[in-house]
Amino acid sequence: MSDSVELPALRWAWLGTVGYREAWAMQQEVAQARRSDALVDDAVLLLEHPPVYTVGRQGEPRHLGEGPDALVAAGAEFLEVDRGGSVTFHGPGQLVAYPIVRLAGIFPIPRHPAHGDVDRYLRALEAGLIATAARCGVEVARRPPYTGVWSGERKLGAIGVKLAGGVTTHGVALNVTTDLGWFERITPCGIEGAGVASLETLGARGHTPAELAPVLGAALASAFGCRLEEAGPLGALIASRAGEATAA
Repeated sequence: MSDSVELPALRWAWLGTVGYREAWAMQQEVAQARRSDALVDDAVLLLEHPPVYTVGRQGEPRHLGEGPDALVAAGAEFLEVDRGGSVTFHGPGQLVAYPIVRLAGIFPIPRHPAHGDVDRYLRALEAGLIATAARCGVEVARRPPYTGVWSGERKLGAIGVKLAGGVTTHGVALNVTTDLGWFERITPCGIEGAGVASLETLGARGHTPAELAPVLGAALASAFGCRLEEAGPLGALIASRAGEATAA
């Protein structure tokens, strides 16, 4: 008999293009299922959004360029959200990952095992982004004290998370072929003087968010100490949630 212990599963699903409000509601639904153990495995939702600017809990009016009305006039939604961080853009050509994990299960704090280590989680998200970029032949790195992954002073992948009831929502955004002109209307992540990059502008051409979704999913699973599994029960929950949205 083998003494090896099977790694916990991270269930993944590629959802295609999903509106931000719909994806936000879906995250909340999946997170509640994870808290209650209706979903027994951690999960990661992978998708693209139509153009949308979101501002988190650390956002300030000065980060919004000419203001929310101007951002909407440019052709994007504008939403205030409950994640950490300031303002960012999501849109076509960007791969977004929303890990919904019971944090104490993957990164317990030794003296307080019922609590999860948020700093280790953030570093794991960065590790997943770094590994995914490396698969595309692009070298990026951390840039303390800022979160995310960077090529010099240009951010390739942004991070903004929320922890509630021990379960994470929100996550990471990786610019693959994103039109970076959208970021010129804001102060991305509230960091003055910082630029933005995409895999395409860093020389990795020909990739798509759909192609890289399982790559990022696997990289996150590895960073979390999990094994990546197809949707399974997560897929049924998403299908149910989508059906409810259609009926509404």
